[in-house]
Amino acid sequence: MTVNGLKVGYALTGSFCTFSNTFLEMERLAKEEVDLYPIFSERSCTIDSRFGKAEDFLKKAEAITGKKPVTTIETAEKFGPGNILDIVVIAPCTGNTMAKLAYGITDSPVLMAAKGHLRNNKPVVLAIATNDALGANMKNIGMLMNTKNIYFVPFSQDNYEKKPFSMIAHFNLLLPTIIEALQGNQLQPVILAPK
Repeated sequence: MTVNGLKVGYALTGSFCTFSNTFLEMERLAKEEVDLYPIFSERSCTIDSRFGKAEDFLKKAEAITGKKPVTTIETAEKFGPGNILDIVVIAPCTGNTMAKLAYGITDSPVLMAAKGHLRNNKPVVLAIATNDALGANMKNIGMLMNTKNIYFVPFSQDNYEKKPFSMIAHFNLLLPTIIEALQGNQLQPVILAPK
């Protein structure tokens, strides 16, 4: 399956430690001539962290995609009624965003884009990065795995000795996950051996 010309909403939430991985995948998709629409949660576009400045992340996304990032709920709302996108990717998807998606809470640009996209009966791909995947968020992972049109980038524990509840997506599997999701399939295996 070719992804050339595919319209992808590429959404980032606040797991800043994974931004280097997600930008690599954004660049990879851009090289495949995917039409990327960057979307940032309020926190990911306003918080400076030890991993970088919010303004620099916004500039980087715009440089890669050629589009100004969507940073407000009002701007993200257009994706649903406009039926603009083929697929939405949330990479990284924090535990907070995952929990809200599981319970239908729409209080960020990322969640608004996902909600509007799901209403159009189209796939949403989650690349999780959460310290409580095997704790408080395990039930949300289970709910979302059983939700129509939700697909996961395969993930594993990232540091089972020091952070035994933490799991993170294998970002390098984003493109094959997208291809499978567009065909209605979950890339397998979805849970991998620890990194």
